[in-house]
Amino acid sequence: MLYENIQEAVEYITTITDFKPTYGIILGTGLAGLVDNMEIVETIEYEEIPHFLSPTVETHRGKLIFGHFGGQAVVVMAGRFHYYEGYSMKEVTFPVRVLKFLGIKRLIISNISGSTSPHIFPGDLVFINDHINLQPENPLRGINDDRLGPRFPEMLKTYDRAMNQVALDIAMEKGIRAHEGVYVALQGPNLETPAEYNYLHRIGGDVVGMSTVPEVIVARHMDLPIFVVSVVSNKCYPTENIESTTVEEIIAIATEAGVKMQLIIKELIGGEEGT
Repeated sequence: MLYENIQEAVEYITTITDFKPTYGIILGTGLAGLVDNMEIVETIEYEEIPHFLSPTVETHRGKLIFGHFGGQAVVVMAGRFHYYEGYSMKEVTFPVRVLKFLGIKRLIISNISGSTSPHIFPGDLVFINDHINLQPENPLRGINDDRLGPRFPEMLKTYDRAMNQVALDIAMEKGIRAHEGVYVALQGPNLETPAEYNYLHRIGGDVVGMSTVPEVIVARHMDLPIFVVSVVSNKCYPTENIESTTVEEIIAIATEAGVKMQLIIKELIGGEEGT
């Protein structure tokens, strides 16, 4: 049924546009500004696409946008789905499978996160090189369809470290604070307690958030190369330095720092050849 649903969504999209994207880009909370700097060819509302859902998070637009960015053909998810919204992991990750069948060659994922590292500060960018999954459900749970990927996908080389290095070099050249790091995924929607932040630091997490890992797992399942950039919106470690924050404040910081993220992605994909 999942495979058939994917095909129905793809068939509908291709009746609207024959645009052939090379990159898929998922925009996180507060990071939709990238769309404003695209050369847009076509926009499709999520609610029009068979088996797509509608985001309930206010800052997620709920649109699939085709066009050019950084000189490359891209399809952008302006708005993602989260497990905390009440959806299943298969529903959360369904759009990633659709992007794969639309022909993308690489997936770029963005998110906002809290820092659980003493060396990473609000406004910094973190290029993810590994993750720790503490979410309660896996999108691959259930009967496997070999047309989508293997039953037991390996996660050893999930993140594109070569692309990370290029991104780090671009950041250094542009004077942007950036790091590589480990992303920890929790269910949400509440922010974490000081004890939880301390725990996440101790187990090796550099940043924490409520998304991304399910999408990464599904992309890996389909052998889709992945680059993830996290925009740090608040500092959560050391715990004695944590200050009270609101989602509105987090989004404001992420929106400002998102300009740096756009610059990195534009330079990163603009410098790639043969794609």
